[in-house]
Amino acid sequence: MTLQQLRYLIKIVQTGSINLAAQELFLAQPSLSKAMSELEKEMGLSIFVRSHRGVTLTEEGSRFLAYARQVVEQADLLEQHYKGGHNVRRVFAISAQHYAFVVNAFVSLVREYGEDEYEFSLRECRTHDIIEDVRTYRSELGVLYLSDFNSAVMRHILQGAELSFQPLFTARPHVFVSRRNPLAGLASVTLDDLAPYPRLTYEQGTNNSFYFAEELHSTEQVPKSIIVSDRATLFNLLIGLDGYTISSGVLSADLNGTDICAVPLESQEHMDIGYIHPAGTELSPLGRRYIELLQAYIQRYGLKLTTS
Repeated sequence: MTLQQLRYLIKIVQTGSINLAAQELFLAQPSLSKAMSELEKEMGLSIFVRSHRGVTLTEEGSRFLAYARQVVEQADLLEQHYKGGHNVRRVFAISAQHYAFVVNAFVSLVREYGEDEYEFSLRECRTHDIIEDVRTYRSELGVLYLSDFNSAVMRHILQGAELSFQPLFTARPHVFVSRRNPLAGLASVTLDDLAPYPRLTYEQGTNNSFYFAEELHSTEQVPKSIIVSDRATLFNLLIGLDGYTISSGVLSADLNGTDICAVPLESQEHMDIGYIHPAGTELSPLGRRYIELLQAYIQRYGLKLTTS
């Protein structure tokens, strides 16, 4: 097994095609196919399922890819440290549910990093995709929540994916509404109070499950429901349609403006918001710094950190 083979593997996964990967690598397609066949033979596993549509990873291949990415990234860092010369582009990725505080900490990290070259990624995505991103090392960590309702199922899924959940803070449920919404002036609201208004939730795709929902009380039947895929659309609909969404209550005026407010929801539920990462592994220096910045932002908002 060589580093070159691992780099080839990563490129094939990125393109979804051995032919396209060969073009980008300036290799003959048979040569790339042979390199992958030799890697599979040496490792004693099938990495790809090949079809006329391209290639997809097997379950074994997905696990192997996770380790391959680690090896290649560590090799790049070694070359940067010992060879000197031109710095290697630093790569750092996070996948998260749609939280403003995640973005705030990410902005602080990018500003603090201060290098000329880097490749940072922030993916606000579906809950299932967050887990897959971290499981396959596409992202170093993911940010999501557990509650009384979803905890047992989510912990089982995370354990099966060999991921660890580290709590950050506990939030009581709130609703986000437009400041023009009649509910905005109330000290708290009930689920019955919300019934006349459209409920906005984030779409979870083909892996949709009540346990993957970003919002508490996802099983509650409502007369008006709108499903969206991004935070900007959700906030626009909160204002334009007097809708609501159930959330952590943590807002950022810098990112979301001042047209939205958070109103406490009368509920016995809670949100244990934390981050996931591969069990038994240490966060990179960038990963550790990101969590520090995230914790600092949470404390500035007046919330108490969870100690694990």
